[in-house]
Amino acid sequence: MIVGITKETFKGEKRVALIPDSVQSISKIGCELLIEKGAGVEAGFTNEEYIAKGARIAKSRSEVFNNSDIIAQVRGLGANIDGYVADLELMKEGQVVVGLFEPLYAPNIIAEAAARGIVAFSMELMPRISRAQSMDILSSMATIAGYKAVLIAAEKLNKIFPMLMTAAGTLLPAKVFVIGGGVAGLQAIATSKRLGAVVQAYDVRAAVKDQVESLGAKFVELKIDSEQSEDEGGYAKEMDENFYNNQRMLMSNILRGSDVVISTASVPGKKAPILITEEMVKEMPRDSVIIDLAAEKGGNCELTQLNKSVRKHSVTIIGPGNLPSEIPCHASQLYAKNISNFLASLVKESHINIDMGDEILKGTLLTRGGKIVNGHVLNALES
Repeated sequence: MIVGITKETFKGEKRVALIPDSVQSISKIGCELLIEKGAGVEAGFTNEEYIAKGARIAKSRSEVFNNSDIIAQVRGLGANIDGYVADLELMKEGQVVVGLFEPLYAPNIIAEAAARGIVAFSMELMPRISRAQSMDILSSMATIAGYKAVLIAAEKLNKIFPMLMTAAGTLLPAKVFVIGGGVAGLQAIATSKRLGAVVQAYDVRAAVKDQVESLGAKFVELKIDSEQSEDEGGYAKEMDENFYNNQRMLMSNILRGSDVVISTASVPGKKAPILITEEMVKEMPRDSVIIDLAAEKGGNCELTQLNKSVRKHSVTIIGPGNLPSEIPCHASQLYAKNISNFLASLVKESHINIDMGDEILKGTLLTRGGKIVNGHVLNALES
């Protein structure tokens, strides 16, 4: 049984799906690792390091696809719009592919994979259950993104984050407002606090309040039925426009006094909600900074431009598209651990075992037997 790793072809992607230290865990489930030459270099892992751990190096991408039973990627199929076509041509019928595929945003591409007989598992659809925590790639990558977002904000802000008392006077701490209390938001809160900022945070889910306050931030409340604000998986749900209008009114007052805003709000399979309008930006302090982590899904700020830093109304708005790739070594380390744990559930005694009684495998399986088998993706395809 061979697990193949290909070099990422998405523009700017530096991560790799498995690292040299993954070879041992892959061996334990009866698999060999075959990796495309140079696949780990941008993340800091050389061919020689893989070989030293027992992996084999393939001279070409086609060699990996031709010889592998399972292909693990970071950004594949729908998450690699420009590169998926070439890979799809190399995939074999019945071949298993595992990675980030953006299935709810690109269901047509998943349909193409199904038509070729590919067996695809999407790590974005990992169920929110205790046993799956060690495989939760979205949480792992959000941890990296939340941390990096604060560092970018600290660099761009014309103030320092902590309060300083000096002989020349006292410098007041920066005021940071984090929108969204998921993993990225919580990491942004923790990092901002470590740097000495005064932090406030908001989330539609009231259950997040304790986590926010445990990190030393003030939780901003908007009274709402918590059962209406999150789905059965614990993710934030899309709300109606009346709710978003009330939400914007609440946040306008906070934005007026914030030096930094880090926005992380998103809804799976939907365009990110607009939470910060241009009018709200106009009222923010001069030289304040917005880091919009929802930029890839359209952005939470009306003025966000993906992968660009723009200055409007004396405010800098940054829309980073792939922050985990900016810290590729540790991002790859976390990603690889998630993938290794998932493969341990998929491979039993050196054979692929798709047990539909396993909630993890059933929840992440996209295509099998020439068909899309995931209900969420079928709904997205029909809508």
